[in-house]
Amino acid sequence: MSLQDHAPTPVGRAFLWGGIVLGLLLVIALFSRGLGLFGSSSTGSGTAPLLIHQGTRILIPEGSPLRQRLTVMPAPTETVSGKLMLPGIVESDPARTAAVLTPLAGRVLELKVALGDRVTRGQLLTVIDSADLAQAYDDNDKAADTFNLTERNLERQEGQNKLGAASDRDLDQARSDHAQAAAEYTRTQAHLRAIGVSPDSAQRSRLLTVRAPVGGSITSLAVAPGNMINDPTQSMMTIADLSTVWVTALVPEKDIAAISKGQDVEVTLAAYPDQVLRGKVLFASDVIESDSRRNKLRIAFQNKGYTLKPNMFATVTLLEPRQIRVVVPTSALLMNNDRTSVFVATAPWTFERRVVEPQLEEGPTVAISSGLKAGEQVVVKGGILLND
Repeated sequence: MSLQDHAPTPVGRAFLWGGIVLGLLLVIALFSRGLGLFGSSSTGSGTAPLLIHQGTRILIPEGSPLRQRLTVMPAPTETVSGKLMLPGIVESDPARTAAVLTPLAGRVLELKVALGDRVTRGQLLTVIDSADLAQAYDDNDKAADTFNLTERNLERQEGQNKLGAASDRDLDQARSDHAQAAAEYTRTQAHLRAIGVSPDSAQRSRLLTVRAPVGGSITSLAVAPGNMINDPTQSMMTIADLSTVWVTALVPEKDIAAISKGQDVEVTLAAYPDQVLRGKVLFASDVIESDSRRNKLRIAFQNKGYTLKPNMFATVTLLEPRQIRVVVPTSALLMNNDRTSVFVATAPWTFERRVVEPQLEEGPTVAISSGLKAGEQVVVKGGILLND
């Protein structure tokens, strides 16, 4: 066999040169970090990192693109008025609200008013057929007759005692009977006057009229014609004078120290969003509500036109005295672990997180009550890029 029998074929030569070329590419890739064929890392030694953590500080190195995305400004101070916003509700004044009761049991014959009507003091509300009223008249007649009888007997005993025809004992008994009869007669007359009828009236009727004890609006109604009223302590209706109403607010226990009697208040209602009612705290309860752990305060308002209606929801804003506070844009505030914080520059392009206590938000700015000093450099834009 000759050497010509071992000469490489065209296919073999192709494999040989292909292997050589691949080997050269591998060597070149290892020494040139791939010439970009296998990608590159942004954290390579030739590119600056975005930020560097140094304990509690964050350093923005030179060349980091974050330097162009952060805006830092000194925190100014402004004179602001502290505000505390609370939920509230419109209520009728208890001192101007009366439950209407009937003095005697009976059946309702006529109902002269309807729910929501406005009534005046002394206006007729209902007519009741009452057997108890007839009994009260009879009791008064009996007491009057007994009084007159004992009075005549006393005069007779006094005359006979002077003549010696009656003993002192009989005279004392006559005097005692007369005194008891007078007391009973006085009681029955007072009872009739309490019912609302005249003891001396010549017209005796079983019909009992119930009149409005105060002027106001009928806010509840519990009877109808034909109803039998067996319990005189049962309220037939409620009349509330709504010319003056209360706005009652609920103050959280932690904010009780911030409220006081006479404090300025602003009230807004969903029904009148463009109207702001201004008043003062009239009353702050001395007792915390056991179920809600809140304290009640009340503000009185004149209700011209009856536009304020009980059970309306309200937003109550308590105004505190004006004071100087550090103010920052709301864009500077960041949430971290349920706490509000900002980033403060402690050195050029070096920042640290600072927990702050926002007190009052006024449009695009917010007042800070603690955690930040006036003039400190604060990240007001782009701080989210530093937030963990």
